[in-house]
Amino acid sequence: MAARCEATAQIDLGAIASSIRACADAAPTAAVMAVVKADGYGHGLVPSARAALVGGATWLGTAHVGEAIALRKAGIAAPILSWLNPPGTPLDAAVATGIDLAVSAVWALDEVVAAAGHTGKTARLHLKIDTGLRRNGVLAREIEPLLDAVAKAQADGSVEVVGAMTHFVHADLPDHALISEQVAEFTAALEVAARHGIRPAIRHCANSAATLTRPDTHFDLVRPGIACYGLTPIPQAGPPSRFGLTPAMTLIAPVALTKPVRAGEGVSYGHLWTAERDGHVALVPLGYADGVPRAATNVAEVLLGGRRERIAGRVCMDQFLVTASADVVAGDEVVLFGPGDRGEPTAQDWADALDTISYEIVTRIGPRVRRTYVNDPASGSRPAADESS
Repeated sequence: MAARCEATAQIDLGAIASSIRACADAAPTAAVMAVVKADGYGHGLVPSARAALVGGATWLGTAHVGEAIALRKAGIAAPILSWLNPPGTPLDAAVATGIDLAVSAVWALDEVVAAAGHTGKTARLHLKIDTGLRRNGVLAREIEPLLDAVAKAQADGSVEVVGAMTHFVHADLPDHALISEQVAEFTAALEVAARHGIRPAIRHCANSAATLTRPDTHFDLVRPGIACYGLTPIPQAGPPSRFGLTPAMTLIAPVALTKPVRAGEGVSYGHLWTAERDGHVALVPLGYADGVPRAATNVAEVLLGGRRERIAGRVCMDQFLVTASADVVAGDEVVLFGPGDRGEPTAQDWADALDTISYEIVTRIGPRVRRTYVNDPASGSRPAADESS
């Protein structure tokens, strides 16, 4: 096979669009917000956002306001919500470009109102309500002071309350009883808001798992995250294909070097792996600086030479070793994970081996790994195209 000279995360944009359509099909009564935070879960912020919009998303979601502004600078005009902005975050550009902002406290509202004053534009707000997760959001039982302040700001014309949101505690357990309790608490908080003259038109709380399995949580908008990238939020329920999802990322690297090892010889730091018999190892130029977890030592597998091979020895900052057959040579392709249709491990396989979640596997792929994009649904292009993430 053709030699490769660098590590590449190949992103199938058509798979992202297809997975968005699957989410939309699962929530036919709601609009779809594609969550593209964390550089599109490692897939590339702008390319992922564009593919999601082609697939049927009508909203985009980010954690930080800087991510939302980057989407605006890329020419994306769709509604965008940013929901995690600590005190002092510059908000003028967000308000000026029509980015929706979530508020969880009076001080946060005050900063949005100040940005509205600076820009001369009415800020678009979403109330973020904590119904049990105890992270971001105003506690539902303590919401009235915020509602009083929001009602005043809305009457003054500083803000428009567009939406209200909450987030589930059991993101990967859609049948958990607490989800229904959270929905009830969210609904009760909306009733309190209505008594203050605040009636958000867009109510949203469904994450990927709820989008796919809990129509009672869909309200006006669903917020799939990991499902946008073709990975299942409920691995215990079966592979992504069960929900019509197609994994979008394939992580590939070249073999940098091969060498023989004799029975009893150890490799890499600390000799945590020792050859049981004479054989060979191949060096892969990726390491924990690139997002390959150090915990993958001796447990994670790759596809090399048409065979599953296991990491041999400690994963280092820039490189790791895998077992290899004698015919593997420098330049051969190593597939760390992908959709699995060629026999390669999937991101979920890596997550299972490392006792983590697929979200962590894909989002931690670092900037030294070049992103390439294929199957762009906006252009119909098939060959890979380079584009920095």
